[in-house]
Amino acid sequence: MDRVFVCSCFGITEQQVKQHAESGACTPRQIASACKAGTDCGSCVRRIQALLGRGAPPRGELVTRPAATADTTRLDEAA
Repeated sequence: MDRVFVCSCFGITEQQVKQHAESGACTPRQIASACKAGTDCGSCVRRIQALLGRGAPPRGELVTRPAATADTTRLDEAA
């Protein structure tokens, strides 16, 4: 059986992350609470997100968000 390490800091494998996910951990923070993966250098967090189906956009790609609507009411008009 091949071991694919997700977190080399704590020796956590892909299979272990999947097992924690099957047990109910559904966020990287919950995985971290279960096995410490992602709590040291943080380089594995993106891989954990991908395993959980919470893929992040590739590095360098901006996430576009809708522009916030500005309140155009001036203070002197509201009085």
